[in-house]
Amino acid sequence: MASGETPNVQSLVRGLSVIRTFNADRPRQTLAQVAEATGLARATARRFLHTLVGIGYADTDGVEFWLTPRVLELGYSYMSGLGLPAIAQPRLEELSRQVGESSSLSVLDGPDIVYVNRVPVRRIMTVSITIGTRFPAYATSMGRVLLSGLIPGELDEYFEATELVTLAPTTIHEESRLREEIARVQDQGWAIVDQELEPGLRSLAAPVHSTEGRIVAAVNISTQTAVHDLDELHRAFLPSLIDTARQISADLSATELF
Repeated sequence: MASGETPNVQSLVRGLSVIRTFNADRPRQTLAQVAEATGLARATARRFLHTLVGIGYADTDGVEFWLTPRVLELGYSYMSGLGLPAIAQPRLEELSRQVGESSSLSVLDGPDIVYVNRVPVRRIMTVSITIGTRFPAYATSMGRVLLSGLIPGELDEYFEATELVTLAPTTIHEESRLREEIARVQDQGWAIVDQELEPGLRSLAAPVHSTEGRIVAAVNISTQTAVHDLDELHRAFLPSLIDTARQISADLSATELF
């Protein structure tokens, strides 16, 4: 192995790719479906699936396979070490009570945001949002807040590694325009995204800072266009959102987790 090269254990990579094929749209899959989704040979996919069954992370009826609740242990190790969701939970609950809408907390992971906490009030998207749900950062309010915390070199790397596609009729997907939006978010300290991730969905987000002032997470309020207009989001929701983000930041500083 060359100097500085990171070791790559292919068995681990392939096993994780098998796990990632299961989602809300495909909770149960046949061997053939898993092989097709991962690009693995059927014999290889079978070996990984039966290994997952053997260690309790999956189950099968002989035809289809599905993940078991034990797979949550993989994420729990990260979540328990992070500590952030537990700290943010009461603040998010209070925010949702104040505004009557869902609130969430996310962190940046590569090109995506990952939900690490959520207080749902009603289902507002065609896709069910749960802990671990991922969305492209550039098309979300929390994502733009998190991207605004990157240094210029990191933001360049983000755009180099991210495919910018149209997710809805109003999605901003041009790099130049997105850079302008991210700069605006950096200046004003919050972001609003209007129907760029999905038609009919609006969201407002603010940053959570570490003791050193780094943006380590983002908190948001999401609602439907038919329920609240943009003016109401600014007038009625933004002050509560910013206050909640500041409270979570203060809580983090008090615990010295970040």
